[in-house]
Amino acid sequence: MLKTIWVWLFVCLAAAYSVEICVEIDTPAQQIKINGNAKDMVVYGNKLYIVTEQGFMQEYDYTAQTFTYTIELPQIKDFAGDMVPARIFSVDYNEGKYLLLSDSGKGGYTNMWIHENNTTKQIFGPENKKALVKARFIDQKHILLAYLSNEAALYDIDAQKELYRVKLSESKFSDFALNADKSLAIFSCESGILSLVDVPSGKVMKELKGMNLDNVYKVDFKQNIVSGAGQDRRGSLYDVTTGRGDYIEGNFLIYATGLSPNAKKVAFAMDERNDISVYDVVTKAKIAVLHGQKSTLNAIIFKDEMTLFSASDDNTVMMWELK
Repeated sequence: MLKTIWVWLFVCLAAAYSVEICVEIDTPAQQIKINGNAKDMVVYGNKLYIVTEQGFMQEYDYTAQTFTYTIELPQIKDFAGDMVPARIFSVDYNEGKYLLLSDSGKGGYTNMWIHENNTTKQIFGPENKKALVKARFIDQKHILLAYLSNEAALYDIDAQKELYRVKLSESKFSDFALNADKSLAIFSCESGILSLVDVPSGKVMKELKGMNLDNVYKVDFKQNIVSGAGQDRRGSLYDVTTGRGDYIEGNFLIYATGLSPNAKKVAFAMDERNDISVYDVVTKAKIAVLHGQKSTLNAIIFKDEMTLFSASDDNTVMMWELK
């Protein structure tokens, strides 16, 4: 009888400890000080590419823990006619080419630049009257553009023209994310509806809706899973194949999200303290909380299943190691 009780207790304890435990992490693996407040960030290989409101792109090797390259854009005139730094708000990198979007200082229009071989070439200026919000390389010759008016366009660099421009909805654009091979993009907007776009053609393949009822600030897209950071305090998750979704309830506006490469983990900025909560995508169990980001988050990027980076409206980018 006593042996049976001990076996039963062992089984209960084993079951209890098999439940995922939420780990509190107070100290990042690295704190990277940058030149100005971070506005956008991408990760390729062992390098971060970070742009700031002070007009800088800074390339950082997180393995060597050193900055390896810097681009500074020309200053612009503000409304008073004073020369000020050109805020850079979008960055990408592809095989030696850097892609930047910045303020032009004129009429709300955008400057677009490609930097290669230590030379910065302006692709668009205010005379082109393009109110762009985000741009990403598809390959060496094509760029996916997102307009404030929630239009998606594919730009041919060599031909210097848009191959298409598609109006996705009447709502204002918020964000887009590409899948791994850059054949599909998920676009978010103020309405809460997400549009799945075929990148080569511009065709809207599917709409994902029902999980967010208001603006989706940020999206990510990995392994046919999409995550959305919602103004309605919902961190949404969709299966692109089935169109089915679910959400995790937050207690504050959710400004940023990121999925791990195999889409087993998802991170959301879930509260007013700018903490990052990491969840198991399947069970929705919270597995980690990362404390320390001091301002509103604007980027969360997983490098692998155990490492992620976060940037916010200040001059510190953080690298986190999950335990």
